[in-house]
Amino acid sequence: MGNSYAGQLKSARFEEALHNSIEASLRCSSVVPRPIFSQLYLDPDQPPFLPEDVKPKVEELDKELVHRYSQNGNLDFSTNQAVNEMEDEEEDEDLSDSSSPPIPYSQKPAPEGSCTTDGFCQAGKDLRLVSLCMEQIDIPAGFLLVGAKSPNLPEHILVCAVDKRFLPDDHGKNALLGFSGNCIGCGERGFRYFTEFSNHINLKLTTQPKKQKHLKYYLVRSSQGVLSKGPLICWKECRSRQSSAASLSAKPNPSVSPSTTPEGGSANGYKSGFTQTDSSVFSPAKPSSAAVNLSGTQDPARTKNVVKPLALSVQLVGKAFAAAPLSLRATDVANGNANGGRNNALSSTVSRPVPHSTSPSPGCAAGDQASMSSSGPPKKRHRGWSPGSPVPPPGLAVPVPAIRPSTRTEPLLSVPVPQSMLTGILQPQPIPAGETVIVPENLLNNSGVRPVILIGYGTLPYFYGNVGDIVVSPLLVNCYKIPQLENKDLDLLGLSSSQLLSVENMILLTIQYLVQLGPDQIPLREEFEQIMLKAMQEFTLRETSLQMSAQCISVSPGQLPWLARLIASVSRDLVHVVVTQNSLAEGISETLRSLNEMKHQQKLPDYVVAICTSKIRGNEFCVVVLGQYQSRALAESMLTTSEFLKEISYELITGKVSFLASHFKNTSLGDDLDKLLEKMLQQRGESVIIPFNGDVSECVSSQEAIAMVSTQEPDLDVDTFHIYQPQLTVARKLLSQVCAIADSGNQSLDLGHFSKVDFIVIVPRSEVLVQQTLQRIRQSGVLVDLGLEDNGTAYQRAEKYVVRLDNEIQTKFEVFMRRVKQNPYTLFVLVHDNAHVDLTSAISSSLSHGEPNHGLADRVINCREVLEAFNLLVLQVSSFPYALQTQQSRISSSNEVHWIQSDTVGDTASEDKLYFGLNEYSKSLQWGVTSPLLRCDETFEKMVNTLLERYPRLHSMVIRCYLLIQQYSQALMALTTMASLRDHSTPETLSIMDDLITSPGKDKNGCGHMLVIRVPSVQLAMLAKERLQEVRDKLGLQYRFEILLGNPASELTVAKHFVTRLKAWRGNEQDDWIPRTYQDLEGLPCIVILTGKDPLGETFPRSLKYCDLRLIDSSYLTRTALEQEVGLACCYVSKEAIRGPIVALDLSEKEQEKANGSENDSDELLIDLDRPQSNSSAVTGTSGSLADNGVSSSSAADKSQKQAPSLNFQTVAHSSVDEGTYSSFTARETLKQECDSLGSQMASSTTPKLSSLSSVSQTFQWPAQSAKDSKALRVALPRIVILSKAAYCLLSSQKNGNLPSSSSLLPHADVSWLSSLRPLLHKDMSSEEQSLYYRQWTTARQHHADFSNQAEASGTRTFHPRRLLLTGPPQVGKTGSYLQFLRILFRMLIRLLEVDVYDEEEINTNHTEHSEITQSSNDHWPDIEIFSKISFDLSVHDPKYRNISPVYTEQLSRVKQETSKETKSEEPKKRETVSMMLTKYAAYNTFHHCEQCHQYMDINPAAQVSDSTLHAFTFSSSMLGEEVQLHFIIPKSKENHFVFSKQGKHLESMRLPLVSDKNLNAVKSPIFTPSSGRHEHGLLNLYHAMEGISHLHLLVVKEYEMPLYRKYWPNHIMLVLPGMFNNAGVGAARFLIKELSYHNLELERNRLEELGVKRQCVWPFIVVMDDSCVLWNMHSLHEQSSQSLEPGGFSKNVSLKSVLQHIEATPKIVHYAILGVQKWNSKLNTRKAKAPFSRCHVRDFILLNIDLTQNVQYDLNRYFCEDVDFNLRTNSSGLLICRFNNFSVMKKHIQVGGQKDFVVKPKIMVSDSVAPIMPLQYVCAPDSEHTLLAAPSQFLLEKFLQHATYKLFPKAIHNFKNPVLAIDCYLNIGLEVAICYISSRPHSVNVNCEGVFFSGLLLYLCDSFVGADLLKRFRFLKGATLCVICQDRSSLRQTIVRLELEDEWQFRLRDEFQTANSSDDEPLYFLTGRHI
Repeated sequence: MGNSYAGQLKSARFEEALHNSIEASLRCSSVVPRPIFSQLYLDPDQPPFLPEDVKPKVEELDKELVHRYSQNGNLDFSTNQAVNEMEDEEEDEDLSDSSSPPIPYSQKPAPEGSCTTDGFCQAGKDLRLVSLCMEQIDIPAGFLLVGAKSPNLPEHILVCAVDKRFLPDDHGKNALLGFSGNCIGCGERGFRYFTEFSNHINLKLTTQPKKQKHLKYYLVRSSQGVLSKGPLICWKECRSRQSSAASLSAKPNPSVSPSTTPEGGSANGYKSGFTQTDSSVFSPAKPSSAAVNLSGTQDPARTKNVVKPLALSVQLVGKAFAAAPLSLRATDVANGNANGGRNNALSSTVSRPVPHSTSPSPGCAAGDQASMSSSGPPKKRHRGWSPGSPVPPPGLAVPVPAIRPSTRTEPLLSVPVPQSMLTGILQPQPIPAGETVIVPENLLNNSGVRPVILIGYGTLPYFYGNVGDIVVSPLLVNCYKIPQLENKDLDLLGLSSSQLLSVENMILLTIQYLVQLGPDQIPLREEFEQIMLKAMQEFTLRETSLQMSAQCISVSPGQLPWLARLIASVSRDLVHVVVTQNSLAEGISETLRSLNEMKHQQKLPDYVVAICTSKIRGNEFCVVVLGQYQSRALAESMLTTSEFLKEISYELITGKVSFLASHFKNTSLGDDLDKLLEKMLQQRGESVIIPFNGDVSECVSSQEAIAMVSTQEPDLDVDTFHIYQPQLTVARKLLSQVCAIADSGNQSLDLGHFSKVDFIVIVPRSEVLVQQTLQRIRQSGVLVDLGLEDNGTAYQRAEKYVVRLDNEIQTKFEVFMRRVKQNPYTLFVLVHDNAHVDLTSAISSSLSHGEPNHGLADRVINCREVLEAFNLLVLQVSSFPYALQTQQSRISSSNEVHWIQSDTVGDTASEDKLYFGLNEYSKSLQWGVTSPLLRCDETFEKMVNTLLERYPRLHSMVIRCYLLIQQYSQALMALTTMASLRDHSTPETLSIMDDLITSPGKDKNGCGHMLVIRVPSVQLAMLAKERLQEVRDKLGLQYRFEILLGNPASELTVAKHFVTRLKAWRGNEQDDWIPRTYQDLEGLPCIVILTGKDPLGETFPRSLKYCDLRLIDSSYLTRTALEQEVGLACCYVSKEAIRGPIVALDLSEKEQEKANGSENDSDELLIDLDRPQSNSSAVTGTSGSLADNGVSSSSAADKSQKQAPSLNFQTVAHSSVDEGTYSSFTARETLKQECDSLGSQMASSTTPKLSSLSSVSQTFQWPAQSAKDSKALRVALPRIVILSKAAYCLLSSQKNGNLPSSSSLLPHADVSWLSSLRPLLHKDMSSEEQSLYYRQWTTARQHHADFSNQAEASGTRTFHPRRLLLTGPPQVGKTGSYLQFLRILFRMLIRLLEVDVYDEEEINTNHTEHSEITQSSNDHWPDIEIFSKISFDLSVHDPKYRNISPVYTEQLSRVKQETSKETKSEEPKKRETVSMMLTKYAAYNTFHHCEQCHQYMDINPAAQVSDSTLHAFTFSSSMLGEEVQLHFIIPKSKENHFVFSKQGKHLESMRLPLVSDKNLNAVKSPIFTPSSGRHEHGLLNLYHAMEGISHLHLLVVKEYEMPLYRKYWPNHIMLVLPGMFNNAGVGAARFLIKELSYHNLELERNRLEELGVKRQCVWPFIVVMDDSCVLWNMHSLHEQSSQSLEPGGFSKNVSLKSVLQHIEATPKIVHYAILGVQKWNSKLNTRKAKAPFSRCHVRDFILLNIDLTQNVQYDLNRYFCEDVDFNLRTNSSGLLICRFNNFSVMKKHIQVGGQKDFVVKPKIMVSDSVAPIMPLQYVCAPDSEHTLLAAPSQFLLEKFLQHATYKLFPKAIHNFKNPVLAIDCYLNIGLEVAICYISSRPHSVNVNCEGVFFSGLLLYLCDSFVGADLLKRFRFLKGATLCVICQDRSSLRQTIVRLELEDEWQFRLRDEFQTANSSDDEPLYFLTGRHI
């Protein structure tokens, strides 16, 4: 930019200055204005255009931007600049610029009675554009409507009509001086002076009114006729020129956008300190004409406007500010100085104090936010702080402060209410002389250094003069402002109070810190904060140990200078201390003066610490950084990434780089590069270097080169898409987190509601990333798996599932949200990938000058529809989630899912690849290999430093980039034609290029490596690509390797012949295939120049070998920025490639020599092991260039090429090294040793670096190398990363152990530290702990999207309940993981909608008697006449009972049973289940929630559980022979089902309907469901199964389980069994249900009889139903028309209501004892039609007639087969059991609860580990020493009988002709034995057993009906066995006597047994005997 205006006199400028000068002198009452010529000449570096002098007007700009967005949709920076330049330049010129005090502009008072409201004219008419935009306004010919800006209404534009002759033309010229305008409000015309007009429209200016400053825009009508803001009025001719030049967003100080300021200190802190003088962004300071009265006297009503500190870049510490005395200083702080000393500052700033932008409250450390806050060259006159404040203002961004857009809650385009004008007396104040520093002219030119002033403690002086040549940085300012901490935080940090350090201590610590910094380090805030913290901790310790106050340890002011100098003395003159008495200004001036006058040879100190020991103000200090490297690095690090990229593009556009470019036109040898290349091109002629499979020296014609195709299929390691174990694990973690959200009580997610999953993936703007995500979605098949697309269309349709954040997202996203609204039963997942990339809030981005697509993510992810959609989950995915983990995070920490740590996965044998990430890279530096994976190119850094000194005005990245291009160009030339250039390329570059060029030459197919060069600036990247391509093409290498620009904004473009080669390798691609992702380039030798602000998570192929990050330097000082760059190199590597520090170093010198020299003559390698290796020299081999090594590079290179192929794994491993040494190593340690042995070559000063490196490439056995065994050894190796020195230091410093010290940096530019005192981020913190750390200690900046998520009054933050965060290191496989998550989420939803039901065919179908009597299959109900003639089918068909004893029938006796070979296993066989979709008629467990049945499930939240009442109900049971007391728990809502006594609410009975009732909206039978152990899983919600109609449902539960059931089913009636039944089996529950129901029936009959109802009219049925019945089906025959070929019918799902109503409608129903349905199985429909009704066993779901079965009881003792036993008894009593075959019930397979066996344990446990007790041990001889068991005796008996068949009934086994006779009972005695059931009751119906010889007799608790004569009717085989079971020994004896058993049976004493219970548990006794 040059000093284009320094001293040039432009006539226009002269006139204007003269005019101003005269006007100023007329107005001025006291001081002589500055002479006109000094105005013109003493602003030496007037920029040709003043970049963005962000003054408070940023507010206005923001507003304009909003409109601009809305009009153009996109924004180029030219207009932006124009906005600001406009304001600034005017201001430069409109005020006198001397150092005289401010001249107040006195405004004429408004006429009496006129309106003075802002936005209205004095006639009271509204002029605001918002009010007039729809009005038709008539204006005279020749007039235009323009918009004026009032400083008091920054949001509004006032509409005026102005004669266009007084407005400029398009070029900024030809505007007549003067003014002519009309007021369009009141219609007054003919204002001839702008001053007069501005008064009329109430602009209320504090500066002189100027049309150029206040008339801003033309106003235009849109097509809809709305008047809106149009283009800016172009007041200066240079403007248009600049804006066009600048249209590429070239802004010298780009930091315009608040959205990008790093620390909240300034809205756009000008950080362009290092931009050239001319970019100094400062308009000459104007005298401040407004003193702000801050002493608290102003009108109380207005106070609210001020006392909050302004959000200026100078954020004052609130306390000091609010109480500042009324003085110039306060004024300046409040407006002038903070705003570059402008007088209009008052009007525009103070009148709208912005709610304090970043500091939470005035007393808070506002500066914390400012830590990196921008600051650039200060304004011409720097501002200071209120003198009274010992605390320096936080982030003084000296340069143009801007006001941050206030925290906006209003919608973007709403019109905020104007804030009232500040009152206050405006008085000029003189400036104390000693407080100013005049920056010397040409400081930068003379010294080559732009000093950086680090604000310390105290008041910085004002700066005048050439302020563009200094930078003021608030880097450390917050370290000195020690925050007040709460006690808990103090304890955490180990401090007693936070006020432990005196200023003197801080000064000494600072000096100590600066002294210990290395020459290539810059001060880091985080590092210094830890030093301060440690010092405070030591003071605390000392205080506690010495019991004295901290004051005793302070340094006296007299000692301070001496101590300070003492500490600095050890710095080898790098740190100087300057002590002054009066003010800091003296010290700074002295430093700057000596710097300016310094001779070039003199050595500058790196840091000068200026200390002022003033008696009045105490000690103050600041640090002036003069080090060439340090000052530049600090200045550059103050810019955010976007800002420095704009700065670079500005430098390129304005041609500032031309000197540099011309420097690089020549090679290092001084030859003209272009000419050399031309010469080489001519020498080569038509031929080019052979593309592959040949040396670089071989040439072929270009046609041949194009035609060369690979001959054989290469073994490319193309990554196919797999889901690996860690990805599965993480997907499951995500799923369980989603389930946790659904289970949490806050009703935010109802998973049972959804039947489908749909998704959309939102990715940052990167074409390659979009394609990569698409590819993964296609390969994973997820679209087909989720049922979203068909196989055929999935490939094309995938594109609608991936959306990138660009201008089109709004429409695509609206389509998606429409789908979300229209499909309430689909669960949508919005995946926001790389969620950390754009965190700008939508508000701040639209108000700022950010890129047009800033804030899009916020608009999408945080919009109201997304937050409120109940069927939308947001999954944010990020490798660097730190910016999402602040205090304001919207994601609950419990909803974060972290990638599993590799150690937890364990080195799973199955995974052949391990992840190699940042930590591994950092650790790899300790491997001790001499060619480390992380390298720093020292030679390159030295060259850079030389150039940086030569070009102090250019951004260092520009210089680095130009040098890098030159290095690669020269390396290419050196390796092909000009060997003489070898010595001028750094060894690192040379070896990379050598590898790149030679590897395709050694490969038959042309495979090679990829090199990624990271160039963040797009313009630089394009330049690099063009230059390198040009060099490559002229050298004839265009067919050897490709050069690609990796620009996120565009697709990959690969030359045609390379695409052909890639296709040939892949073999099966379609003709139109082109590479779209970097992975598609697998194997292609290429250089990818990767550009863009951030790497966006693109995956690179395995063939990527080198990452060149030499351009990533000190501008990358946040954790995210640095780590995401190195993240490019992270990948999965073969296990062999890594394994902790190396053992190879133990090899003796000899062995190392052997290892190296085994195959080469050892004299070729001189091994110099004595030379100590530092990391840096390890990297460069030797510190100098190759030339220093004294060996001709060319010969070295030849040697290396000969050596290379022989050096690979095999060579080393099989060389003469002692086998023993290697046997204990893994392959990968071998690799390491080998690296070491190679390293020793590197270290040798005689072997040049090149040789070792090219052989290392061999060592690392990259896949394309031609070693024979490479296929077998296909090792995926970590990439080699070349870093800049700054990045290398951060990543390699092992101070923090595991974590690279990059982890202690500020996590992200959009967040700031909450406090400078905070614990260290520990090295071993897991990512979960890091998240909690960041959530505690960081806060979102104002432009961060989460900033608006502040804590509510209650102190709680609002987390979005359906938002998850998946974090994992870069390239670890997160995409695969979330795709797998979608898949298993879908499966789970389907599983939630599915149910596993038993699907088992009926058993024993071959023993069934086929009755001739059947009913017609069309009948709906059984006909009792026909039905009663059908005989009962005794066989049990339920597959559940496949292991029980068959019941004897005549058919069974004919069945030949084979002896089964297999021994009966104890483990029951797994029962067959099948998955069925739940229908709307299903019964549900507690996990089901829906709107319809929540009333049914829960009582309303207000009502307590106590709303249900407990009622005792007592009745006598003849069977039990005693009174039974049951308890009912009846919810209030269900009391209508019961009858209570009039008084006392005593429960009398449960209401029963009448047989004759016909109510379609009810079922008559009460439903009883016994349930145990299934309070959550039992299917007790019958709401849907009953179609919501009224029904009576009672849960029958055991006493001890009642509280659980009551908790889960508060709205159900419970019937609680007495405590004595807690251990009883299911028989007891059924027995009590039946007894109770009969007793209730009698009560109801009595009650209703009194009302005149006949007894037999009361409904006698109850339903007894299992808690696992889930669905009911109706089966019917096919209609005749059906085309189905298979026999059978169809079935449909029906409700329980319809099944019950159908059965209840059976004619003459009261004559049936039990009615049931069949059990479902999948074969039911395919079978031939069976009779519609069967007379057989029913269970699971029965209608029981309690009246008819009054005398048939369930056996209350039973645990097993109680229903078979009951059915047999019922049938033998002659009662009818009917099964409806056209209905079936499905039973759910529930894994918990139910009739689970007891775990049988000994009663008295001797030891914890007991061998399992076998069923045969469940019985013992009475009075024996047998182990007694803790289990009910009946249970032991039943289990014993099942397993003791061989012992008890040996004759009966497999002998169905001779069954065991069981009287009055059915017991399961084993599958091999048939039981013949006989009832002893008179008139009972029994099976015909004439002529049957029984093989055994089973008598179980037989009653008086069993007599001796009954038994005498039956005949037994000789040797048949008998088993008599009784309650006790005496009844056993009595029974044997009563039944005269001893006549026919022989007993022995030892045949008496008892169950193995103690006598308290009432064992059962039994006796066995043999038939005589």
